[in-house]
Amino acid sequence: MVQSIISNKTITLQDVERQECEVWTRVMGYYRPVSEFNIGKKSEHVERDFFKEKKVIES
Repeated sequence: MVQSIISNKTITLQDVERQECEVWTRVMGYYRPVSEFNIGKKSEHVERDFFKEKKVIES
């Protein structure tokens, strides 16, 4: 069961109501689903450092 609060409303979903999310990533210039990676590529994906852009604060 998962609960989320959206617009001050609590939404509760049972596990049977949830949908699996497929993760895609860019490899060698094109996008592929991570689920189709071989064992070596999956381990590389886990070790990646993901880029996080900081917010710009204007003064």
